[in-house]
Amino acid sequence: MTERAGLYVHVPFCLTRCGYCDFNTYAGLDHLAGRYVESLRAEARLTSPEWSGATFVSMFLGGGTPTTMPSKTIAGLIAHLRESFALEPTAEVTSEANPDTVDEPYLVGLLEAGVTRLSMGVQSFDPVVLDSLERIHSPQSARAAFTAARAAGPSDVNLDLIYGAHGESLDSWQRTLDEAIAMGPEHLSCYALTIEPATPLGRKVAAGLVPPPDPDLQAEMYDLTCSALGAAGYEHYEVSNWAKPGHRCVHNLGYWDGRPYLGLGAGAHSFRDARRWWNVRPPQEYLELVASGQLPTGGEEHLTDEERGLERLLLGLRTADGVPKEWLDPARADRFVADGLAVSRNGHVALTDRGMLLANELTLSL
Repeated sequence: MTERAGLYVHVPFCLTRCGYCDFNTYAGLDHLAGRYVESLRAEARLTSPEWSGATFVSMFLGGGTPTTMPSKTIAGLIAHLRESFALEPTAEVTSEANPDTVDEPYLVGLLEAGVTRLSMGVQSFDPVVLDSLERIHSPQSARAAFTAARAAGPSDVNLDLIYGAHGESLDSWQRTLDEAIAMGPEHLSCYALTIEPATPLGRKVAAGLVPPPDPDLQAEMYDLTCSALGAAGYEHYEVSNWAKPGHRCVHNLGYWDGRPYLGLGAGAHSFRDARRWWNVRPPQEYLELVASGQLPTGGEEHLTDEERGLERLLLGLRTADGVPKEWLDPARADRFVADGLAVSRNGHVALTDRGMLLANELTLSL
């Protein structure tokens, strides 16, 4: 049986670094972009023999902001990756995008390059919230980018939204949801703001300059999201993800279903056969290692059967499909169903909207 896998490509460049961001991203390193793309091509050549038996059903260009690079550069990279790996002809190809980095001609170039899905970091349509998150784009530029995406041609569009930032009320979040729904994207990812200690926002919270998110308010915002998007015809198929029927993200489903994946680029992670490994994070170190003909591996771990089982349980319970009932302690599973935190159907146990809000806690209790 052919192994089905996902391909992730990390582009670490950003226009600016947002205060809440804990990803491996950098502002002011655009001068490395040409060398970086060549290193991605070289890393693909180094790794492709080990993945010759796999068929890649998805490719995801993330970061960072891939769209800080010219569309022709992205097109050339995608073409090279198709030559290096067995990518299905109908594979989902996603590119993340910042609203300030795209217009209609640019997006036409991406679609001609084979991108089938755009994921736009909108976060909010409230300027106060955008300022709190230190986003540099405006609500107007987000609207313009979405309009350009629709004009560019047929593609799926996802909007990334964040709720619970300082200064955001339930009414403000309602307005952002209403506007997002009215635009009609195929997919919406709605994340509760989390505070990472090593970020500028984390340091502000630690110093008492900014209050941390209110968990009770975030729970209300989550309930509102479930209600509003459900009424608008979106399926809640993972804790933080909603899609119109037939438009679930194939690439992210691979993570949750436990499919193998290969990550290329600085800090990218890979997983296969209970082994997880990751590349070195600093872009300059990544460039030097690849230039010397070495795989840029920064570390690895081998999961025990118990660790793999817990991970499969945690990831499976995050999805609407749930997990096989035999994976769970029957008494506890029945109690979750009785408490309205889970449902039992087709031999699987899946969390309800209310249960998904407590997914981590419930998994550990099981």
